[in-house]
Parts: sequence; structure tokens; C-alpha cells
Amino acid sequence: MKTCFTILWIIILLFLILPGISYSQDNVTTATVTPASGTMTALFDEYFLPKSLRIDYIMAGNYLETLVYLSQMKQEPFWSGSRKNLIDPLNYGTFRVMAFDSASGTLIYTKGFCNLFQEWQGTPEAKKVKKAFQETSLLPFPKKTILFRIEKREYSDGAFNKLFEIYINPKDYFINRENIIAIPFTKYYDSGESQDKVDIAFIAEGYTGAEIPKFLTDAKRISDYWMSQSPYSEFKERFNFYAIESVSSESGVTNPGHGDYVNTSVQSSFYTFDMDRYLTSFDTRDIYDIAANVPYDIIFILVNSKTYGGGGFFNFYGESTVDNSYSNVVSIHEFGHTFAGLADEYYTSEVTYSDFYNPAVEPWEPNISTNVNFDTKWKSMLSPGVSIPTPRTKEYIDKIGLFEGGGYTLKGVYSPTQDCRMNSNEAPGFCPICQEAIRKMIRYYSE
Repeated sequence: MKTCFTILWIIILLFLILPGISYSQDNVTTATVTPASGTMTALFDEYFLPKSLRIDYIMAGNYLETLVYLSQMKQEPFWSGSRKNLIDPLNYGTFRVMAFDSASGTLIYTKGFCNLFQEWQGTPEAKKVKKAFQETSLLPFPKKTILFRIEKREYSDGAFNKLFEIYINPKDYFINRENIIAIPFTKYYDSGESQDKVDIAFIAEGYTGAEIPKFLTDAKRISDYWMSQSPYSEFKERFNFYAIESVSSESGVTNPGHGDYVNTSVQSSFYTFDMDRYLTSFDTRDIYDIAANVPYDIIFILVNSKTYGGGGFFNFYGESTVDNSYSNVVSIHEFGHTFAGLADEYYTSEVTYSDFYNPAVEPWEPNISTNVNFDTKWKSMLSPGVSIPTPRTKEYIDKIGLFEGGGYTLKGVYSPTQDCRMNSNEAPGFCPICQEAIRKMIRYYSE
């Protein structure tokens, strides 16, 4: 009898320990991705529930080191993302999250993203001190135990390397299932069910309770402008917009360089990394707590201020002020970062970071190139007869070429056109390359 109990305890211990064993990439197989919608929907139904698993963590380090520390996990009520494109076909982002079915090792979900930490790593401060940033990732809520992984695209060669992984049992009672803090919202642009649409959550920042009617007016004005611009104007019926009425204690926004400190819903501030126009929030968890009130694919923070500024991070969040004369074009520029992964094409403006792109590696962003692997970019869309590289002269003012200058640098990084919404506020709109990248992202969410 004692022997039987000993064997039983060994089996129990093995059951408890095995999920924590290091998981090798060699054990992983990739799920077959097929355009047949029924097959991919069946994949979602097999592995996921139409809710979100939110994973909060800390990303910390310095200019050379990136570390990840788990903070908490939460179940949220909506999954707005695609139920068909579970394996990200675009491979964008400096980071990516991955989920594997723990029993078979099958890759069942991937998504790329960017964040504030990666930009901070390129600042002079990152060479002097170590800092930590709040980060959040979401995926559809799993039905079975998964292996969750975070990877980073390395500056040296563009390859992804593992930063962090953990087994997650969806029945774990440490996954927070508390009700969200309810905040009133308005779905004012309604094109249908969220699973086949691009769902945008506007968060009110710096609006007091008395100013919420202004927020609703500002949100509609900004979204109307976005939907009037190509290529968004071609896909109006694929967008839903929500305005979440997150009330701030005070009106306006913090601007340390001017001595203004304001208590707002997500504590946004100018002078991010000591740049006057760079407007961001480091309170990621507050942002995602507010957004959880609605089904969303993209979060965008509307800031009640006349000052010029904004910021945007791919699949993280974007924000902009609303009352500056340039607010329409700044907001759609920042949305270009947040939604479509578009790079900045300017090359003479002041920035806070350096060496953002390795000239020996092709960038992942669709609208810039180092000419290392130009075949993967817009080479097929070049205007007939343009020289490569293409000089920035009047002869090529309306041509698609390979113009040196972009990605914050004069040399070694190239742009598709001489001007674009991702380059300047004066451009008439997005260049053809950026437009095509936006179309691909709309289709990713809605087809």
C-alpha cells in the first residue's frame, strides 16, 4: 500500500512540475493557415472563447538589456479582434506575443507590437540608468492551457529572440475575473458586429464632467476627418467608433516644460523623453482598464488641449490633442503608427532617440527601406523610369521612388515619395505605399 501511495504522489508531482519545464522551439509546430474562413473560424472555436486574456507585465532594463516581469492576468469581457487571422500574416512590430497549445505545441496566435520602452532604449538616459515601463498584451481567452511567449526583434539582425514565456491555465484562480469599472460610452459610428470590423476606442483625457459633451463632439470631428481621407474613405463600412467618457478631475493636460501639472484620467504628459511635442501616458493599465468597457482593436486617446503634439505605438495606443490647428493631421499621422505600423518618414526634425534603425537590416515597417532587401517593399510599385536611389528633385516630385531620408535620419534609410502624411503636416495625404499598407491592415481585421 505504501508503494502505491508513493507512485501516486510521483504522478501528481510530475503533473504539477511538467508545465513549468522550459519549452524548446523545436517542439513547436505552426498551425496551417488557409484562406478558407470556415477552417480558421473552427480554429478559433477550438482554442478560444470570445473574451480577452489581458496580461500585464513590466518591461525593464537599459539600452542593452530588455527584461520582462509578470505583474497580473485578467479576463476581460470582449474579444474584438479577428477570429480568422489568428496567425499575424504581416510580421510587423519590434515585439510579438505568441500563444501555443501546450498539449500539441501548435502555434495558435501571434501579434506584433511596439511600445515606449523600445524608444526609451535609444535615448541618452538609457545609457545611464535602468528604468521600468508598464506594458500590456491581449489575446483571445484560451479554452486550454497555453504557452505564452514574448519575443523581441533584435537590432543586430532583425531576428526574433525569446524574452519571456509562461504556461497559463485558463482555470487558474489567480486570473482576475472581477467586473470592469463601468464608464459610460457612446458607439456613435456603428457598422456592425465587432469581430468583422475595425473597432476604435477613443478615450477622453483632460475632460471634466462638464466637458464630456465637448469630448463627444471632438471624437466625431476627428473620426469624420479620418474617414474622409484615402484609403479610410474606401472602407467606412468596416469601422466602428466608441467614445469612452473617462472623466478627469481637471481640464487640460500636464506640460512640465511650462510648469503645468494636471490630474487627468490616464496622466498624459508632454515632454516625453524631454521632447516638448511628444505627448504620451505611462499609465498603461489605466488606459486598458478604461478601454475594456467596449470591444476594441485600437485605443486612441483624445487630449483636451490646444497645444501641438501626440504620439503613437503600433498595437499599443495612440494619442493626440484635439484643439490645435494641426490636430486633424497629427491625429491621423499618429493613428498611422498605431493602426498600420507606419514609420515616420521625416529625417530633419528633432527626435529624442538615436540609431533607431540598423542600416544593415531591412526595417519591418512597410513604408521605409534600407535598400538591403528592397524587393520585399514597394519595388513593384516604382514609377516607370525612376533612378534608384531617386534624387529629391522637382523632376520626381510626384513619383514613387527610393528617396534617401526617412526614419529620423538623412542617410541610409529611404522613403517612397518626397512627401507624405507620415513625413509632414503639409502633405496632401498618405502616399500610395502608406495607403496600400493601411488597406492591408483593414483587411486583416475585417476579412
